[in-house]
Amino acid sequence: MAIKLYWGSGSPFAWRVMLTLEVKTLAYESKLLEFSKGDHKTPAYLQLNPRGKVPTLKDGDFAVYESIAIMAYLDRKYPEPPLFGQTPQETGLIWQTISECESYLVGEGNKIVRPVFFGKGLDKVEEIQQAAQTIRQEWKSIDARLARSNWLVGGQISAADIAVFPMVQLLLRAVSKEAARPLNLGLRPLSQVYPNIARWVQQIESLPGYERTYPPHWR
Repeated sequence: MAIKLYWGSGSPFAWRVMLTLEVKTLAYESKLLEFSKGDHKTPAYLQLNPRGKVPTLKDGDFAVYESIAIMAYLDRKYPEPPLFGQTPQETGLIWQTISECESYLVGEGNKIVRPVFFGKGLDKVEEIQQAAQTIRQEWKSIDARLARSNWLVGGQISAADIAVFPMVQLLLRAVSKEAARPLNLGLRPLSQVYPNIARWVQQIESLPGYERTYPPHWR
């Protein structure tokens, strides 16, 4: 039976799963949910994912949600190409990178993204600036790693790249908005401030199937 992916446009977590499916060249049925219509809160969807969030993946009779869990499931069931490492060392470094992303990029990024996109909290300038400082430190570390390698871990794309990439893209979109410009968050222009991240972004954007993963409402 076909893989079904329930996702929302602009969700970085859904984007992770879409990239995973494309890198593994897995066919899937796209189920785009519209948040404005409450598609993610219907009884039918809540049976699949009681949290009412995206993404959720259904593979035959099995359903799983939370982006990293879905990625790990897909990698175990469809192991080529491997995304969670080919050696114990690579696996450890991949999970280390994912953990750093979840601990430092996601939460701090939300302190920037939510006010800019939704207009609430823009007056909390100090909190936003502190979050941006943390993001800059993390991006500096990532940029240094990418100066030595094309990918975050190992010699090919891995779950580390797939986990981090949508978070970078979401932040770049946020700081390009008019509401963010007076804050001078120091994340743009990417090619000048973090040239190795810029190269890495272009590298992922050139992957086969990438265009199918791009949030439709961002076009």
